Amino acid sequence: MPKRILPLTDIQAKNAKLKAKEYKLSDGGGLHLLITPSGGKL
Repeated sequence: MPKRILPLTDIQAKNAKLKAKEYKLSDGGGLHLLITPSGGKL
């Protein structure tokens, strides 16, 4: 049984913290939000 990932909410995207390396927040439907060290959200 695959792991169920809850959809990414607007609040989670706005509150994403900056880290030393870029990282992704998954939406669970194949979409990702890339958070960059400079503060970009792509």
